[in-house]
Amino acid sequence: MHKGRLEAFTDGVMAIILTIMVLEMKVPHGETLSALLPLWPVFLSYILSFIYVGTYWTNHHHLLQASERVTGGVLMANLNLLFWLSLLPFSTGWMGENHFAQAPVALYGLNLMLSAVAYYILQSVVTSAHRDHSLFREALGRDLKGKGSLVAYTLGTLLALLGYPLAGFGVLVAVALMWLVPDRRMEQVMDRRGR
Repeated sequence: MHKGRLEAFTDGVMAIILTIMVLEMKVPHGETLSALLPLWPVFLSYILSFIYVGTYWTNHHHLLQASERVTGGVLMANLNLLFWLSLLPFSTGWMGENHFAQAPVALYGLNLMLSAVAYYILQSVVTSAHRDHSLFREALGRDLKGKGSLVAYTLGTLLALLGYPLAGFGVLVAVALMWLVPDRRMEQVMDRRGR
């Protein structure tokens, strides 16, 4: 399969995920700005999830742009990632509607953790498909940012489960903010290949 089909499919699914999340935000009844105040947890949850989905989209884009092969394993790993990301509208909505309560924040953290594991699997499968390209492996390096995110998602989830949902939510926000700084590893691979 040509990687363009995989990219187009993934782009479409991610666009649907973002669309579902925004459609979950209900328009308030009332014509004053104060009618918007009760929606702040839902809106904050949406912003956070938008950042996460956007980050996955950009990293996925760079990963596939640096890639030259799409194998059956890559296709299955990609579907695994899309499955966990497709649950974000649900966990986002539940967390926002319940004002960052314990169980919703824990579920949201678990959803993020499983999405990160799925991306790590995808990254590993794509790397395996490029055994002969040392630049590809070099670009991924030790992936401290990715591995650190997994640890942070686990911490945020555990904090919520232990009765500190706002602290857990704070950890999840911190990870999103960390990923706002672009990951340029794959761009470096493409630059070295002269693309």
